[in-house]
Amino acid sequence: MKSHVFPLGAGALALLLGSSAFAQTTLTGTQALDDRIDDINTAVADDLARAEDASRFGNPEYRPGLSGSASLGYSGKTGNNESQEFSLGAKLRFAQGQMVQNIGVAIDFADNAGVSTKEDVFAVYDANYYLNDKFYVFGLGRVENDGLASTAADIRTDAFLGFGPGYRIVNQDNMTWRVQAGVGVSYLEDGLGDHETEVGYIASSRFFYKFNENVFATNDTDILKSDAALRINNDFGVNFKMTDSFSTRVSYLTEYNDSRAIRADNKLGVSLVYGF
Repeated sequence: MKSHVFPLGAGALALLLGSSAFAQTTLTGTQALDDRIDDINTAVADDLARAEDASRFGNPEYRPGLSGSASLGYSGKTGNNESQEFSLGAKLRFAQGQMVQNIGVAIDFADNAGVSTKEDVFAVYDANYYLNDKFYVFGLGRVENDGLASTAADIRTDAFLGFGPGYRIVNQDNMTWRVQAGVGVSYLEDGLGDHETEVGYIASSRFFYKFNENVFATNDTDILKSDAALRINNDFGVNFKMTDSFSTRVSYLTEYNDSRAIRADNKLGVSLVYGF
């Protein structure tokens, strides 16, 4: 629901009403509320989508060739307050035979009165070569950059490049479980330019169990070990599809890092979607 969607003749009506038509979407907060609702809907949809694993069932039968999606956003304000925001997100997939490659990029830039307030870049490259329905090999590269990092406590660049084998322990319609492990290189740079490169080891587990047509559970675990720290992420979730219009996900996320004073962060999440 958007406030700029009007019945036929709305253009002429807006011209007649002049500034009052503009006030309908700004001073009263209608447009701001719609935008906020859209943000909430997107966040909930993302939470539900995290439970899906495109590589869960054997060799994914992707459309051969190049496919993907991209989104672009920009806003600028002048007058009493001057600011600009730019965001770009893209996901590309190239599938050919037993090889599937994925690239994801997210870019966020913002400035206020000519001063940068956000310069974030996040990119991931993931390649999988399927030897058969059980065995595959993977290559993974990720880089996250904060252009505004300026202190020793800030992380300017966090990057990892690794590869290794994967194996599907269970591959059934109601239950799947795959594990993968590999070795790679971890790179960290702080806001002062000091950096460290070291060998890192990564291991992952992806588990899926379907109780019935409407309820399924997932448990995703990722472990990254290097000399600097041991990092473990575990995301357990139960998804319910009560009706065609109502679905929910209850999740419990644990993020562990033994280099921090408080090593573990835990988050309980509940996402609800209802459409009518």
